[in-house]
Parts: sequence; C-alpha cells; structure tokens
Amino acid sequence: MEAAFVLLVACVAAGALCLCLLPSRRTPSEHAYREARQRAEDLLAEVLGEEEYRELKRRGYLEIPSPSWPSRVYRVPRSRDQVRVYESGRALMRLCVGPVERVPDADVVLIHKLMIEGDEQEYLRIANRW
Repeated sequence: MEAAFVLLVACVAAGALCLCLLPSRRTPSEHAYREARQRAEDLLAEVLGEEEYRELKRRGYLEIPSPSWPSRVYRVPRSRDQVRVYESGRALMRLCVGPVERVPDADVVLIHKLMIEGDEQEYLRIANRW
C-alpha cells in the first residue's frame, strides 16, 4: 500500500512538472502588448519613411501601387478592415488577408505592404475576395 502511494505521488508530481514545461498559450499581458504596439509603430514609421507615414496617418490608409498592373492601387486601412483595390480610380474589389495570431495593427499594415510589393500574385492567391 505504501509503495502504491509513493508511486501515485511520483506520477502526480511528474505530471505537474510536465504541465509546467508545456509552452504557454496565454495571451500577452496588456503592458507587453502596449510595448509590442509601440515597437510595431516605430518599425512601420521607419520602413515607410516620413512622407508615406504622414499620409497613412492623415488618410487612415496606405496606398500601395501594384507592381504588376500600372493602373492598380491597394488601399490598406490603418485599422483592421478589408483592403480595397482600385484600378484607374474605380473600385475593383475588396480583399481580406489577416494574421491568425493577435498582432499590432501597424504590423498588419506592414505585412500587407511587404506581401503586395514582394509577391503580389501570392498575396492575391491567398486573399478572400469580395
């Protein structure tokens, strides 16, 4: 009986240790997320440059020219919303592409910009269209 009890305690302790070693799936603290937002904002401002960043703040969206179609532009909103695509000044479609994890809005804007400029065809392939 005493050996069974010791074995049971050892198993429970080993199980608790394993649970402690599992990667945490908790969301970051509010303080950590505020810091992440600030770092993302700083990076966005640095990548865009002064003029483009000022236009994003003024308009509420970033206008990205298509690398493939000269008359097409993508309007990437500052907040989480659909990307609007215009061709020759006329609305063509709306796109939805977003991260599966919670990331700061500034990172999402930058992700859109880099995907459109880096591989527009892949961006369009994965986007949901309306």
